[in-house]
Amino acid sequence: MEFDLIARYFTRATPGAVLGVGDDCALLTPASGMQLAVTSDMLLEGRHFMPQDSPAGLGHKSLAVNLSDLAAMGAAPRWVTLSIALPAVDEAWLAAFARGFFRMADLHGVELVGGDTTRGPLTFGITAIGEVPPGQALRRDGAKPGDDVWVSGVIGSAAMALAYRQGRLFMEQIDAARVLPALYLPTPRVALGIALRGLATSAIDISDGLAADLGHILERSRVGAVLEFDALPLLPATRTYLHEAAARDAVLAGGDDYELCFTAPCDRRDAVHAAAAAADTPVTRIGRIVDAAGLAIVDANGHPLSLERTGHDHFAP
Repeated sequence: MEFDLIARYFTRATPGAVLGVGDDCALLTPASGMQLAVTSDMLLEGRHFMPQDSPAGLGHKSLAVNLSDLAAMGAAPRWVTLSIALPAVDEAWLAAFARGFFRMADLHGVELVGGDTTRGPLTFGITAIGEVPPGQALRRDGAKPGDDVWVSGVIGSAAMALAYRQGRLFMEQIDAARVLPALYLPTPRVALGIALRGLATSAIDISDGLAADLGHILERSRVGAVLEFDALPLLPATRTYLHEAAARDAVLAGGDDYELCFTAPCDRRDAVHAAAAAADTPVTRIGRIVDAAGLAIVDANGHPLSLERTGHDHFAP
């Protein structure tokens, strides 16, 4: 049964690999002179998604969140492996999941080269492999005082959608409809990550919340930052609810955005805008790196704002 499922739903031609699905290991040859970037992630039912979620959407998201990690390193995606634990075999569900997965894979030229299946609570585990020229990977440890802090796209929408779905935030249905796609169908900013090679001094993807993930850059770079709350790029549907604590929490600490947060020298702003235009991805300058520890969040008048929670805790109950 296991091999039939793999052959039926997850085996395709892999011209970019020496050997793909069907053996004990895949055989891969990176392009000449390139380094490999490797990332792994898991999604668990009840923790990262709900039983009623669309299988095609889960296929999309399970791959997108891994490609987002590659984007944050400036790596071009090449190959992935996929492991799935299934409580039971549902072929219609698997077919829809595979459609969403391969739609995302085809969009980014990614080949599925291996993985595993077993019976168990519904869980997806993906390892994604990309390539980046030596010395050009975007890392978390390069931010310097005076750098600008930027984010791509808009933030807070996915966490707002989750708060609405869990009943922690009331939203009008028309507003909820505008933020829900961010939760189910995130867009990995692969083209932007590649365009920022040699330009960004540090980068990370926003998965656990803006404050927490920017905090990782600050910790690794041994610097601080001042973040301008009113500069944050938000959907109008999000901004409408900022009087609610749950909405402010979603924007700063909610996570699931899968946008890039990055730093770049302040004298390279034109170059950042040019890279963003080349990647067809909007970017917004939201703050600056300072020679002091910690993260300060200020309003339009420069007054400090408090933050009760910095981001998602993977081991919270």
